[in-house]
Amino acid sequence: MFTGLIEEIGVIDKITSQNSGGQLVINAKIIQEGAMLGDSIAVNGVCLTVTNLTKTTFTADVMPETLKRSNLGSLKKGAPVHLERAMAANGRFGGHMVSGHIDGTGIISAKKQEGNAIRLFIQADAVLLRQIIEKGSIAIDGVSLTVISVDQEQFSVGIIPHTGTQTTLLDKKTGDKVNLETDIIAKYIQRFLENNNEKQKPLTLEFLRENGF
Repeated sequence: MFTGLIEEIGVIDKITSQNSGGQLVINAKIIQEGAMLGDSIAVNGVCLTVTNLTKTTFTADVMPETLKRSNLGSLKKGAPVHLERAMAANGRFGGHMVSGHIDGTGIISAKKQEGNAIRLFIQADAVLLRQIIEKGSIAIDGVSLTVISVDQEQFSVGIIPHTGTQTTLLDKKTGDKVNLETDIIAKYIQRFLENNNEKQKPLTLEFLRENGF
């Protein structure tokens, strides 16, 4: 489990990609502290398992499904990536619940200055937009952000100066692809309601109590 608060911007040192999967070697500094083989690290919001460690790099394997659902397959040597270690049990929950399991990708459609912040507009598939609500949470390339608006084609978020300096989001251009993970609670509620509709059961207080609500 992650929180969407980026600890460090790493750099791709080596990447191999093929139909059977791929492998990333990433240069990092802070992330190396206390890291062990088998640990989970979110790379641009994608939960990956550490398979090798050196003083300056860590290596992780990437499955074909991950390459298909995320922007990791399009990365090249020298590309900056957001890094976050799994949340410690005694840590502060500063962002929101982020699983590191990417739901899909979006395309940056516009950037707009609004006061001291930059508003990003991101186009996404309808199935993802149904899981996004105004003032709700979303992870973009692993960064926990609050949704400003959402319609049938896109949603928007605001990037404050601190987030802008600590991440690469403002370096991205219109047309760039970003990883999206919608709110895990929204996904469970949506699935619950879909199952309920399939069973053609009315949504009543009694039904909610029977199902732990």
